[in-house]
Amino acid sequence: MNAALTLLAGAAVAGWLVPGLLARADLRRRDPVPLIVAWLVSGTAVLLAAAVGVVLLLLPNHGPSPSLLAAAHSCWSAVQHGSPPRVEEVAGLVGVALLVALVARLVVVSARGFRQRGRKRQDNLAVLRMVARPATGDILWLAHDEPLAFSMTGRPGVVVATEGLTRHLDRRAVAAVLAHEMAHLTGRHHLLIAIADALRAAAPFVPLCRQAPRAIRALAELAADGTAARACGPAAVRTALLRVTRHDNLPSTSLAMARDAVALRLARLRRGPPQRSGLRRTVSCGLVGVMAAAVPFLAGTAFLLGIAVLTCPLGG
Repeated sequence: MNAALTLLAGAAVAGWLVPGLLARADLRRRDPVPLIVAWLVSGTAVLLAAAVGVVLLLLPNHGPSPSLLAAAHSCWSAVQHGSPPRVEEVAGLVGVALLVALVARLVVVSARGFRQRGRKRQDNLAVLRMVARPATGDILWLAHDEPLAFSMTGRPGVVVATEGLTRHLDRRAVAAVLAHEMAHLTGRHHLLIAIADALRAAAPFVPLCRQAPRAIRALAELAADGTAARACGPAAVRTALLRVTRHDNLPSTSLAMARDAVALRLARLRRGPPQRSGLRRTVSCGLVGVMAAAVPFLAGTAFLLGIAVLTCPLGG
């Protein structure tokens, strides 16, 4: 019972408080990749902790099948004999029903969302390949004067750029745009955002899940800027970000150069993105992942200890 209450309390506390804590991170200085890990792992951990907490609360001493069958049998017997079933039995069955509904919603919404994104991506790519000139590597060039660029995942993923890039930007800035968009593909940023969208669709009432997609979109842009800045220099990325046209009618499954968190990215580029070695980033992501996974349990423990201290008199 204590473990169940700890997980449920921790899921509730973390789901409401973690977004505010993550939002306090100074994104002009922090490496965005560990923060992406923190958002995704903590969101997943909150949902998992809530589900496990419900299971433990309903079935503290037995396996799932015998306990559920016993509860259902007791309720049915009580109804047959004209007496109301016990509150614990009804609560158990209602809790199991809610848990099953939540899991089913997560699976159905995630599967449907990934299918819809896949269909949209294939339809958009088919149209783009028809109007683009023959691809050079992973880049589709469109005959359009506005300087635009965006990336779309797939098999393989592609970068879509307009000829306006080469007309309005110098060679170094064009290289920065293309490096930025390629970083989205190599970093699997589209997949990370799709996972965040699935968390939001499954539990929109949890602030952590509801805010994750927008936060991860901004962090993905910061991460791609950092990759491009290391390849082409911060000045080239800043020039590209200022000159590339913002367009809100691009495919919804794409990541565009100048669409998300532009002011924040410009501020970060003025400072210059911090240099991070591959080993240091890997260690940071691992530590953040472990801490984020433990957040519901730690928050629940602290919450219950706080209640105990406030409500239990000290022994004299």
